Amino acid sequence: MASPFPGMDPFLEGEMWQEFHGRFANQVSEQLLPHLKPRYAALLAKRFTFGDPVLGIARTIYPDVHIVRQTREAYTVVGAPIELQNPLPVPVPYLAIEIRDVAERRLVTVIEILSPENKRGRGFRDYATKRIEILETDTHLIEIDLLRLGQRIELIGELPRAAYYVLVSRWTRRPNTQVFPVQLRDQLPTIPVPLLPPDPDAQLDLQAALAACFDLVGYERLLDYSQTLPELSAEESAWIAEIQNKFISK
Repeated sequence: MASPFPGMDPFLEGEMWQEFHGRFANQVSEQLLPHLKPRYAALLAKRFTFGDPVLGIARTIYPDVHIVRQTREAYTVVGAPIELQNPLPVPVPYLAIEIRDVAERRLVTVIEILSPENKRGRGFRDYATKRIEILETDTHLIEIDLLRLGQRIELIGELPRAAYYVLVSRWTRRPNTQVFPVQLRDQLPTIPVPLLPPDPDAQLDLQAALAACFDLVGYERLLDYSQTLPELSAEESAWIAEIQNKFISK
C-alpha cells in the first residue's frame, strides 16, 4: 500500500518530517546520479539550522519549571522563587543536494528541500541570508517547498495560490525564477536541473522520489490520518476528508 494521496502527502508535515526529509534528499540524489555521470556528481550536504522551542518548531522537550528550595531566612517575601529556562535555539540537521563538476569540484547547482525550521523565526532569517549568498554567485538554485505552513520565499510579484512550490533559479537567467505551483490534488512535477552550459538539463521526477520513500519506509503505516489539518479551504477539507474515510475504512 502506498500513500492515499496522488501527490504530496500533507500528513508528512508533522512528527515524521525530519525522517522523511533525509530520506527524500537521498532519493533525489540517487535518481540524479546515473544521469550526471561522468562529468557531475550529486552529493548530500548536511547542514544545521535553528529551531525555536517557544514556537514549537523543534521537537526538543524542556522541563517546564525547576523548583529550588530556599530557607526561610533567605527571603522576607512569601513563597519561594522558581527557576525557568531560557528558550535557546536548537540546532536541527537537514540535508541539501549539491551538484558538483567532478574535474574542478565546482559547485554547479544546489537543491534545497525546505524544512519547517527554514520557514519560521530565526531559521527563516538564516535561510533567507543563505539563499541571497547563493543567488549572488554563478550557482543554480532549486528550492523544493513541500510544506503548506510557514513563511514563503519572497519573490517580486504574486505567487499563484498553491499548496506547494518548486523554484528553479538559473544563474544565467537571474533575477528571473521559474515557479512550479503544485496543488494538493496534483502529482509532484518533473523539473529541470540546470548544469553547466552547453550541457542539457537533467530531469528530476519528484513524484518518483516521493513514491520511492513510501515504498521503502511505508509512511502510510506510521502517519495518523485521523487528525485534522489546519489552514485548508472548504473544498480541500472535503477532499481530504473523503480520502481519510476511504483509507481508515480499509
